Amino acid sequence: MTDPGGGRRPVQTDSAPAAIGAYSQAIIAGDLVHCSGQVALDPVSAEMVGETAVEQAEQVLANLRAVLEAAGASMGQVLKCNVYLTNLDDFAAVNEVYARAFEGGVPPARACVEVSRLPKGALVEMDCVATLEP
Repeated sequence: MTDPGGGRRPVQTDSAPAAIGAYSQAIIAGDLVHCSGQVALDPVSAEMVGETAVEQAEQVLANLRAVLEAAGASMGQVLKCNVYLTNLDDFAAVNEVYARAFEGGVPPARACVEVSRLPKGALVEMDCVATLEP
């Protein structure tokens, strides 16, 4: 489906959690995929997965991967990623999980910040921008 105002195409997949608000899982504009923030929700049950930031980061990255794949991209095509943690003390452990998601390639640009709260009581949220170019 094309946005009548400018060629934006929404991305939707059942392999990632449905949007819990007025937003799309991702939007393709030109050769870029803009992925909305993902928390550690199970795509089927919509329940939070994991009790630790590390466990949640694994699910968050799986959700992002599913959205990217639905858009025709991969983790290797991510240009920029934003990581939000409710406790920056989790940075090192989450960074290990994050690094594995980008092994074998050039890691994307990234920001990581501590926030006071995240949706559904999540400990970790990530969003990203990827290219559709190989």
